[in-house]
Amino acid sequence: MPHTFDADAVTGVLTHMNGDHTDDNLLIVRAFGATDAVSAQMTGLDGDAGVWEAIAADGARTDVRVPWPDGPISERPAVRRSVVLVYREACRRLGVEPRTH
Repeated sequence: MPHTFDADAVTGVLTHMNGDHTDDNLLIVRAFGATDAVSAQMTGLDGDAGVWEAIAADGARTDVRVPWPDGPISERPAVRRSVVLVYREACRRLGVEPRTH
């Protein structure tokens, strides 16, 4: 069973990603399966993966679950590092130059 983070930690991550990194969210879902997404938001996370909702132009919604690149995590500080790694992998897959974090 994956590690779960407390509600405050999850809310903090989701608020940050959906408020400050909307373009990153879209890159991530496009790179990991929802190639036709026009918008995306992070909707959850656990010790095994992050979860994003991809929204297509026709309004169809798809959940995209992306495992953490370095394997399972259980400490709150590891979440940031893992999300950055997912972002960098998304950039690599899409041929986009990643910005520095």
